[in-house]
Amino acid sequence: MTDTALVVPAEWAPQTAVWTAWPADPREWNGDLAAPRADVAALVAVLAEAGNSVRLLVNGDEAAQSALAAVGNAAELVSAKYGDIWLRDTGPIFAHRGDGTRVALRFRTNSWGGKYDLPDDATVGDRMAELAGTEILRFDFVLEGGAVDHDGEGTILATKQTLLNANRNGWTTEQAEAALRDAFGTRKVIWVDEGLLGDHTDGHIDNIARFVAPGRVVCQAPAGDDDPNAAILDAIARRLEEATDAAGRKLEVVRIPGVGLYRNALGEVSPASHMNFIIANGVVVVPVYGTPTQEPALAALRAVFPDRKVVGVPSRGLLGCGDAGGGSFHCITQQEPGP
Repeated sequence: MTDTALVVPAEWAPQTAVWTAWPADPREWNGDLAAPRADVAALVAVLAEAGNSVRLLVNGDEAAQSALAAVGNAAELVSAKYGDIWLRDTGPIFAHRGDGTRVALRFRTNSWGGKYDLPDDATVGDRMAELAGTEILRFDFVLEGGAVDHDGEGTILATKQTLLNANRNGWTTEQAEAALRDAFGTRKVIWVDEGLLGDHTDGHIDNIARFVAPGRVVCQAPAGDDDPNAAILDAIARRLEEATDAAGRKLEVVRIPGVGLYRNALGEVSPASHMNFIIANGVVVVPVYGTPTQEPALAALRAVFPDRKVVGVPSRGLLGCGDAGGGSFHCITQQEPGP
């Protein structure tokens, strides 16, 4: 059991650092490292310009040299072994104890339901915790960080498609809620049924709905008649509009223009989403894809975050094609909260 006073701070709380990783294995990117590296470098530049401390993991000499050439002194380069760069899922979830000390929560990984098994994905989270100088608390169940979104006050957003999937823990709703209560002190789980079509993660919540303040969430609206996720997006909004949080508040739901129909270079419908943004000190970095709804989406998010600069950064390289990529800026980052 965890300390009942343990809290995972909301993402908008002050942060000591933002962790991310440099694409290092061309086999994981269909032989094209340039495209995802350009996206990561652009993310690092925006975070650093806003005054954030960025810790960029690099795997091997070539990765270290190419990262240094791309980001310069905008990030601290940190040597580590890792497979994928999706640190939201393979890294620790940092939390605070009741006395304010930080702790790294570590869960089992199983390659997103056995789909993408890479060396060092199971151990990179320990390396990050070691580098951060935090104690590790371990939990004997599978959980990816992108599968849960926290309001900092005991409420979690999650999808049934991920957490109740037989390819993770085979949980019932009651078992999942008990595990989240044990790990995070969760007092309320707000369940959404499913995520976007083609999502490699089986519907992670961070690609479809996010807390932006206690009692306030954002999700997407369909973009045109050809939006393949139209019914899913409307169902998500209806579910959230019916929900209350751990404090009994009815959620305020803000809908942001979605990306709409987006096909990758192979012609596949891809889970491109403006919801995969990262909230950092002074800035919100939003993935954009050159679609007609891009500017309206950024404008809507600027209204949601009046106290932060909202910056759209291209993320086509990270989204990738086929088995390569599949995520964006929230997926490749993990925030380390302030003391």
